[in-house]
Amino acid sequence: MLFIKRLLKRLYLFFPAHWRFPLASFVASIYQQQQRALVDQWKTWKCTGITPYKSIQEAGFRCYSQFEEDGIILYLMTMLGIHNGTLVEICCGPGHECMAANLIINHGFKGYLFDGDPLNVAQAKAFFAAHKDCLLYKPEIASRWITVENINSLLLEIGCPYDIDFFSLDIDGNDYWIWEAIECIKPKVCCFETHNVIPTDLSLTIPYDPSFNSWESAQPEFRSVSLLAMVQLCERKGYTLIGGHRHGFNVFFLRNDLLSEYLSGITLEDIHSNYWSEYSQRYRWPMVENMPWVKV
Repeated sequence: MLFIKRLLKRLYLFFPAHWRFPLASFVASIYQQQQRALVDQWKTWKCTGITPYKSIQEAGFRCYSQFEEDGIILYLMTMLGIHNGTLVEICCGPGHECMAANLIINHGFKGYLFDGDPLNVAQAKAFFAAHKDCLLYKPEIASRWITVENINSLLLEIGCPYDIDFFSLDIDGNDYWIWEAIECIKPKVCCFETHNVIPTDLSLTIPYDPSFNSWESAQPEFRSVSLLAMVQLCERKGYTLIGGHRHGFNVFFLRNDLLSEYLSGITLEDIHSNYWSEYSQRYRWPMVENMPWVKV
């Protein structure tokens, strides 16, 4: 799929400007058809009792996500029988590179998105408005600085339902404290960015500061939450770690009542058994190990 995407992008740039809009629409249609064919294949495997992958990571591909999360998310939604579902993403950025875009644009999901930067929100609204698939069913996008104190009221204010299908949180800061505070939704699947510079056996996060901004920090590696801390918090909230992307910091959790032979728990070591995590813990962790981390 990545090869086809690159080829089509080169062809797009080759054509004169007045031909590009219909070509872009054609390319988007190809992406949708490819993904729908993949979804049909996954459904067939499930109906025939075939376990397609040893790890959900094998389902990965990138359409709008930063890495291969789009494929993993679509696979999880398919195996759970979820179509035209609902999702929440906190820190959606400008829209064109986020966890929500593929499900919203190509699979008819209703999205409730937040970002703390008004410019990002303006760009995200323009991005989704430019897609015909969102013409009549635009995502709700709000410019809000998320804190423990306001998260539940903001989710209710934007109209988010309790039993949502997918939830993504990646704010490079108070992630642990925000997820701990959330009570008004109970997602089926959650994706969190954890900080894989922190050794696997340490349960740490940053002290809570509602104004914390990692982009303004003197030490940018002092942020977020360790994998162990997030796993333990999720276990208390009724979730199980089921996988992650190949670099070991974006991880997925499934609500316990939905665990099955297709989607089951894995170990923390499975997540961090990759080059980037091992490199980060060996060379980047010493730069911040003496910072004022909070044990949780």
